[in-house]
Amino acid sequence: MSYEKVTQADEVLIGTKQTLKAIEHGTASEIIVAADAAVEIQQRILKAANESSVSIQFVDSMKKLGKACGIDVGAATIALKKQ
Repeated sequence: MSYEKVTQADEVLIGTKQTLKAIEHGTASEIIVAADAAVEIQQRILKAANESSVSIQFVDSMKKLGKACGIDVGAATIALKKQ
């Protein structure tokens, strides 16, 4: 379901840096994290999202998440931007 949400989203911010910026600036409506992403990345994103009360979803694969975003490489995290 989360992969469908990504493909249907108006604006997606891809990658850990962009996701963290979106959380800090309050522009992220939801965060999606790949379960196979590095533990350090998951912890950074989860901490920031919890502090900002942004909802978090997990998906099983970085590769599938990247594909859902339209890129040819895996994506550890993405942010769905508020409308």
